[in-house]
Amino acid sequence: MYVFLLVLVVCLVIFGGMVALLMLSGTPRFRTEPEHLIELFDKALESRVNESEWYAVVGYPIRHDDYLEGIRGRAQRLMDEHGRHGRLTRGKPLLDSTGQEELKALRDHLAAHTALKRKRD
Repeated sequence: MYVFLLVLVVCLVIFGGMVALLMLSGTPRFRTEPEHLIELFDKALESRVNESEWYAVVGYPIRHDDYLEGIRGRAQRLMDEHGRHGRLTRGKPLLDSTGQEELKALRDHLAAHTALKRKRD
């Protein structure tokens, strides 16, 4: 009987500790910064990004910065207009030539805006 109670108490302590740990731990959050988008755009221009990585960053709304949300939305529209599903698997860039040019302009604009903002701060 004592062994049963001991096992029961140990199990309850372990179970209670796990529940408390899960209740107190916060939800992990991903906060997209300008550097993340610049790095992603560079990879896309060099054809080193895959579609899942592109959609993981560009498909995730940015709620903390309206300017970055606009850039993300433009990048998403670029993919919709100039991207082709499965282009990378065929050895082609993620975007066609017009999309590559527009993405480079968008990347340069974001880099200049970020540098100006850092200089002001």
